[in-house]
Amino acid sequence: MLLQQLSVLALLLLCPVWADNFYQDATVTFGDHRAQIQDGGRLLALSLDKISGSGFQSKNEYLFGRFDMQLKLVPGNSAGTVTTFYLSSQGAGHDEIDFEFLGNSSGQPYTVHTNVYSQGKGNKEQQFRLWFDPTSSFHTYSIVWNSQRIIFLVDNIPIRVFNNHEAIGVAFPKNQAMRVYASLWNADEWATQGGRVKTDWSMAPFTASYRNFNTNACVWSAALSTSSCGGSKTDSVNNDQAWQTQELNGNDRNRLRWVQQKYMIYNYCADAKRFSQGLSPECKRSRF
Repeated sequence: MLLQQLSVLALLLLCPVWADNFYQDATVTFGDHRAQIQDGGRLLALSLDKISGSGFQSKNEYLFGRFDMQLKLVPGNSAGTVTTFYLSSQGAGHDEIDFEFLGNSSGQPYTVHTNVYSQGKGNKEQQFRLWFDPTSSFHTYSIVWNSQRIIFLVDNIPIRVFNNHEAIGVAFPKNQAMRVYASLWNADEWATQGGRVKTDWSMAPFTASYRNFNTNACVWSAALSTSSCGGSKTDSVNNDQAWQTQELNGNDRNRLRWVQQKYMIYNYCADAKRFSQGLSPECKRSRF
């Protein structure tokens, strides 16, 4: 009997568990009543009106891990709005890994804007059209972050990989602990068709919903300068989880290629006009 109990405990420790209580895992950062935790803590709804948007952050900081969130985006005419799910540290030289969902006029597909910042520098944007209606039901958006690469996934389908190319002088986020953030805000100066379509405030309040916030990650302790995975900031070898060394297998590469060929609408590595001084060095190394 004791052996069975220990086996169950070990399984629970090794397997990620869907978070079911935003009261425990998140803190509302702005928006007051516009951010509402519902359904006993299992759902968090963010709203935007003409006065303010809203947002929340994780209570923990992390250094590497897998981060999953289920979102249902603003339905109908959401032009000008931006719904986000991202990781970020703080300060001028911050690191950041972004999912940003750009609102649209009715009938137009949502655009997913992704970006990676390291040491305060971004300009690593890739954008995609979603191949489903993200407003009719919840879909899962995931970030895998380890010392070798960052993988963006939608319903467990990889849409982007950002590899560690420090060897050729490209900064990579690996030394700063980050929190998970989410927000809904107005960005009609650029979000929809480059700012040509503005927010229709007669449609407000706009609401996006979040649930099943899951982290399978190394929790960072600033007081101890260490993580739950042990050792220094870049040491995650003591946390035996698949995300630590996760890369794309053959099937994943095929799915990534499918997404990028059919649904990618912007790639910084193909924008020679914008980067007239030359594309970033990793653009020559990355196939995707």
